[in-house]
Amino acid sequence: MIELYKSFGGEMRRVDALTPGTWAELTSPTAEEAHQIAETLGIDQDDMLAAIDPEEKARIQSEDEYTLIVVDMPAREERHHEQAYNTIPLGIILTSDNVITVCSEETSVLESFHSMRAKDLSTENRLAFVYRIMLRISLRYQQVLANIDHTRMEFEERIEQVGGERDLIRLHELESTLVYFATSLRGNASVLSRLTRYGHLQQPEDRDILDDAIIENQQAIEMAQIYREIIDGTRELVSTLMDSRLNNVMERLTSITIVLSIPTVISGAYGMNVAGEWMPFSNEPHGFMIINLITMAACVVIAIMLKNRRML
Repeated sequence: MIELYKSFGGEMRRVDALTPGTWAELTSPTAEEAHQIAETLGIDQDDMLAAIDPEEKARIQSEDEYTLIVVDMPAREERHHEQAYNTIPLGIILTSDNVITVCSEETSVLESFHSMRAKDLSTENRLAFVYRIMLRISLRYQQVLANIDHTRMEFEERIEQVGGERDLIRLHELESTLVYFATSLRGNASVLSRLTRYGHLQQPEDRDILDDAIIENQQAIEMAQIYREIIDGTRELVSTLMDSRLNNVMERLTSITIVLSIPTVISGAYGMNVAGEWMPFSNEPHGFMIINLITMAACVVIAIMLKNRRML
């Protein structure tokens, strides 16, 4: 899908023709759509579709007629029937007159520009527009990271009820997401660092936007690192709690086994094939009842002792 936008007096509007100063947004483009734009603007089709590859890394590639910028941005996905996040590449191509963005799916980062109004918004100022996209990506990372931390906080609030492999898998997925985010953010940081070399093409106010993007990206990197360490500690806490619960269960089962072994030992002794006169209470008319009462009393005493030691 191809959508064309252009700013007019600080307001973004859709247009029908690819004129100078137009932003062309390609979302999951077909080969024909990519060929159409590539042929019109003199762009290599492989570079045009570079961001469609989910394994494409963040980079800047300069050609004679255009510059290709590939960055990673967060995106939603469904994993194990639950909402999760991953990162997808976004390709930004700067020509002498236009900005082209290429992405494999619709994203809130670019959608936020569709109806944007800002007095200094201009698609004709190509570098400033790219810096705005980079800034929005960094802010989107921060928003998603805050959502992940909120999920972690909700998890900790019910940690006493947490148990089982599913909860550990959920924590592992959050931790894996933070690892991917940190890797992507570092790649974006490298791209932002290289963009600072275009100083001769920038206006002072453009550099302010770039500086903001660099600061927000660095803050997102720090947030990802901090949240990853916190989630790692939470996962270890859950593992410790599960081990403690298992130890408590085993301890109680052992205590119950000790109590139940008393009747087994006594009944086993009276079941031995020896002369009856050697067995206590064998000649008493109520011997069976007496032995049962002694056995029950012994079980009660042992149970109380184990209870006092918090083993039962």
